[in-house]
Amino acid sequence: MSEVTRPVDTTGSPDTAAAVVVGGGLAGITAALALADAGVRVTLLEGRPRLGGLAFSFQRGDLTVDNGQHVYLRCCTAYRWFLDRVDGALLAPLQDRLDVPVLDAEAKPGRRLGRIGRTALPVPLHLAKSLATYPHLSLAERAKVGRAALALKGLDLADPALDAQNFGSWLTAHGQSERAVEALWDLVGVATLNAVAGDSSLGLAAMVFKTGLLSDPGAADIGWARVPLGELHDTLARKALDSAGVRTEVRTRVTSISQNENGRWSVQVPGETLDADTVVLAVPHREAHDLLPEGALDAPERLLEIGTAPILNVHVIYDRTVLTRPFFAALGSPVQWVFDRTEASGLREGQYLALSQSAAQDEIDEPVSVLRERYLPELERLLPGARGAEVKDFFVTRERTATFAPTPGVGRLRPGARTKAPGLYLAGAWTATGWPATMESAVRSGVSAAGAALGALGRPRDHLFEVEEAA
Repeated sequence: MSEVTRPVDTTGSPDTAAAVVVGGGLAGITAALALADAGVRVTLLEGRPRLGGLAFSFQRGDLTVDNGQHVYLRCCTAYRWFLDRVDGALLAPLQDRLDVPVLDAEAKPGRRLGRIGRTALPVPLHLAKSLATYPHLSLAERAKVGRAALALKGLDLADPALDAQNFGSWLTAHGQSERAVEALWDLVGVATLNAVAGDSSLGLAAMVFKTGLLSDPGAADIGWARVPLGELHDTLARKALDSAGVRTEVRTRVTSISQNENGRWSVQVPGETLDADTVVLAVPHREAHDLLPEGALDAPERLLEIGTAPILNVHVIYDRTVLTRPFFAALGSPVQWVFDRTEASGLREGQYLALSQSAAQDEIDEPVSVLRERYLPELERLLPGARGAEVKDFFVTRERTATFAPTPGVGRLRPGARTKAPGLYLAGAWTATGWPATMESAVRSGVSAAGAALGALGRPRDHLFEVEEAA
């Protein structure tokens, strides 16, 4: 096929600005929508056959399976804006009030179930009742947790020194026992940071706990999709992009990006060169490093210093109902969080449980047979109803580079949306959003990149004010 060069779009007035967004994950979708809503002609390029990045679905027989369980919190204002923008908010509702059942596999009968929840009282009293009655910590440990939470609330998230410290050492210095770290701090932190406290930046951990638990009584209320993620992040997202006039191309891998002498950009794909006034690079950080033109960042090698962390997901189909609540977290077991995905997957008989295992460095390459021998007995320990149930299917999904690793010092490695090359912007959960690698961080990055691009193009940003202020 001979190579052709053409603008992003040949329709519209000649003076209409044109943009190319590289990457069809949440960051790229957000940037494309925000640019298109301001009247920019946008082409979105994605190498995979679908949109959604690492929050996607696939077919396994008659079931629609999410690659992993994803949740968000009420404080995730940018992702909530995204759900509204693609008309998906009703398909991923929030809890009325935070309520997390916590099962301890090793506790005595009658004390196995604890709950982390809130009341309507102001911060920090909204958590007082839950902490006072939490059976998985001693009275002394609960008191020390309260004091540590107040100390955490007093930290200045703008202090760069926090990024250089690890959260585990800070917790130890503030009187937190190993049991308190396991039963509370890591219970929340591992799921949100994808790392245990000792491997996490104090700055990112403080951001998670201050924003989620200590900013507003309802900030940590949990939301999750009641439909397959692909319905939100691919089907509805494509519909929104189409309605906004975005040209979306999947199975289209970008091979290079370069700036022309006239200041415009050329984006190379097999057999074609797309011309644009602005480019948003919304791909994983290592891929971004390979595509960045020389001089775009002062120290592009820093992108390669950002580590990655895996997430393992274990999927179990039973012949009957073994779990009567929508989800729970576990202690005293390798099991971390378990969600009921029966209805969302389309399963008609039995029950489908999805186990989300973060910080899974030691297990990510284990054979399925080994994981089956490990996790099925653990589910029987936690769920009495599973002891007589037949396992109809057992499989795993692995995301070896699910997130960036939130290690101490990572903050200085994360670039902002702007580069030194005029018209070239970065987006992705790994950029300097202030958040760990979450759906919220991805959407925020897309908003930031689009906002910066629109400012440079002299285009209106009024439609972004609401989400920028919330973020």
